[in-house]
Amino acid sequence: MKHFFIVTNQQKDEELTLTGRVQDYILSRGGACEYGTIQKHETDGFKSLNPEELPEGCECVICIGGDGTLIRTAHEFLKEHVPIIGVNRGHIGYLCELDSQTVFGAIDALMKDEYMVEERMMLHGYCIRGGEKQPPHRALNDFVIHRSGLGQVVNLTISVNGEYLNTYSADGMIVATPTGSTAYSMSAGGPIVDPKAELFVMTPISPHSLNSRSIVLGAEDEITIGIGSRRMEQDEQVEVSFDGESAMQLAVGDQVVIRRSAVSTRFVKLSNRSFLEILRKKMQAP
Repeated sequence: MKHFFIVTNQQKDEELTLTGRVQDYILSRGGACEYGTIQKHETDGFKSLNPEELPEGCECVICIGGDGTLIRTAHEFLKEHVPIIGVNRGHIGYLCELDSQTVFGAIDALMKDEYMVEERMMLHGYCIRGGEKQPPHRALNDFVIHRSGLGQVVNLTISVNGEYLNTYSADGMIVATPTGSTAYSMSAGGPIVDPKAELFVMTPISPHSLNSRSIVLGAEDEITIGIGSRRMEQDEQVEVSFDGESAMQLAVGDQVVIRRSAVSTRFVKLSNRSFLEILRKKMQAP
């Protein structure tokens, strides 16, 4: 592996100091390396990279930032199917294998072809609003259906493969991949899952019940979440987001349909450290 592309969240490397050091290190060892930046704007959110910025022949994308940077990069370059590795400049960074101290040794290993590529399953989902099917979205971490407005609890009717499962009165519902199990789902009380597993985790957000727990479903299942009413006015609304990006507003009678995506994200893995070893280290982080 000799040809790299760096994606940097400029909020996490404002002067591009680390980006420049990594690029220079690769070039000094006979590799090729270019970079692009993701910048956050007050009104437009994060400015994404154009997939056309990925140089022809690129063999690996190095993301400098945090888990959010890595996820956005995975979405932008999904069709190119180039493996990705993250350099954590944020907080815990469950998805980022490297930091500013270990990235240079990692580059040496990559250039010696001492690495593995791990496939991570993704979600494919779409909304049915007013009886009309909306354009689909993909997610590496999760789809989140959450209430819109203060103090508004929603009824969510869950069906799996067309069979009714349960109706939840809650602030919302998270459908997460194993990769996403350490994100919002974990914060809502969901289980931590080995990212190599193939399954869904469905976790209610602040359920108004004493027996509402996360449910683990098979990767080939299809989940349908219907927006129900709790008041005569039937004016409840929810917002659907995928990997933290807002998709659309839904009302009573609308639905969200979620299943496994036909495509996956490829992560570069440099060590044989077990999931439990990585998890133990992350859980000890301040």
